[in-house]
Amino acid sequence: MANTPLMPKATAVWLVDNTSLSFDQVAAFCKLHPLEVKAIADGDAAQGIKGLDPILTGQLTREDIEKAQADPSVILKVAPPKTTVPEAKRRGPRYTPVSRRQDRPNAILWLVRNHPELKDAQVIRLVGTTKPTIEAIRERTHWNSANLTPMDPVTLGLCTQIELDLEVSKAAKYAPQPVVQPVEETLLPVDETTSDDAMAAAFATPAPVEQKDEEEFDADAVFAKLSSLKGDGEEVDRDD
Repeated sequence: MANTPLMPKATAVWLVDNTSLSFDQVAAFCKLHPLEVKAIADGDAAQGIKGLDPILTGQLTREDIEKAQADPSVILKVAPPKTTVPEAKRRGPRYTPVSRRQDRPNAILWLVRNHPELKDAQVIRLVGTTKPTIEAIRERTHWNSANLTPMDPVTLGLCTQIELDLEVSKAAKYAPQPVVQPVEETLLPVDETTSDDAMAAAFATPAPVEQKDEEEFDADAVFAKLSSLKGDGEEVDRDD
C-alpha cells in the first residue's frame, strides 16, 4: 500500500529509539496498534529487528519529524515518491482464473458473432485465449461446438466493459471504409430545363385531337336494298 511505510515494524523501532514521537503518532504512521508500539518500546516485541530510518528511505523528512515532535496532534504521512516508476506492461495473453476458463469458449463465440471486426489479437487480449482456439470456434470445428452458448465476456468477468469498448473502437477505426457507389443522375441539367425550347414545350397548349365523324346510315336505303335482293332471289327460284 502506498500509505504504509516500507517495513513498518523496523520503521517503528527506529522512530521509538530515535525520536520523541508519541505511541499514537508512531502507530498511525506505521499502521500498527498503539499497544504494539508500546510493546516495542518496552522491549516485549520486535526483538532482534534492526530499525529502518524513514528519512534515508525518503518516506519522511527531518522537518516532518521535528514538527510532529513539537505538536502531538500532528499525524505523519508517508511522503510521495520523488520518481514514478511506470507500470510494467503485461505481456502475453490475459491470465484467466481456473474457475472461469471453461467460460472462455462461450465468450469467444459471443465476440466472433457480435464483433466480427475484432482481430484475433484483440480477442486474445480480452479473454486470454489462443489463436487456434479462436479459429476452431469460428470455423465450428471446436471439440465442444455443439454445446457452446454465446455469452458476454463482461458478464462472465473475463474483461471489463471499458476494455471491450476500447478494442471495438480500435477495430472500427482501422476497418476499411465501405465503397460508396456513385448515384446516377436522374435530373436534367439546369441549362437544359430552363432553355427557350424547354420552356416553350412545357407551356405549349396541346393541339386538339381530330375526331372522325361517325358514318351516317340511311335506313330507307338499307331496307330498299334488302328488298331488291329478296326480289331477285324469288325470280331465280321461279326460273328453276
